[in-house]
Amino acid sequence: MLNTTHEKWMDHAYREAEKAFKKDEVPVGAVVVAGDRIVGRGYNMVESLKDATAHAEMIAITAAADFLEGWRLDDAVLYVTKEPCPMCAGAIYLSRIPHVVFGVSDSRMGACGSAVHILQNSSLRSNVLVTSGIREARCLGILQAFFQKLRQKNAQER
Repeated sequence: MLNTTHEKWMDHAYREAEKAFKKDEVPVGAVVVAGDRIVGRGYNMVESLKDATAHAEMIAITAAADFLEGWRLDDAVLYVTKEPCPMCAGAIYLSRIPHVVFGVSDSRMGACGSAVHILQNSSLRSNVLVTSGIREARCLGILQAFFQKLRQKNAQER
């Protein structure tokens, strides 16, 4: 796939991240693409739902499985603005998504090569294609803006 295609779909994931930002959630967005159309979308809703598993990827994967009426997403690509964590990487692996494209790496919790690599792990027989750095500056920018806003809010409350 050309980077322009990846950029097109990442822009959709970014719009999901903007929704999270507006709801005071960590701004991560995701879309699942199959057959040149979005079949699932999601953004972080951890605070809104009071659910630690309500990550953008989890919501998008669930929506895609519901739309496609099956849990095997072996013809899909997941686009997400931030590198998936171990929980989300496990869901990606179990749902058989063959390709993950993300914007910004996460050196602390990233499970696609930054902290650990769940998606390309021979002991798991996992060989998911991972493409990183798509719209990286934009994806990083919204995260930095969110955490700056949060720090300012916390400083005012002291």
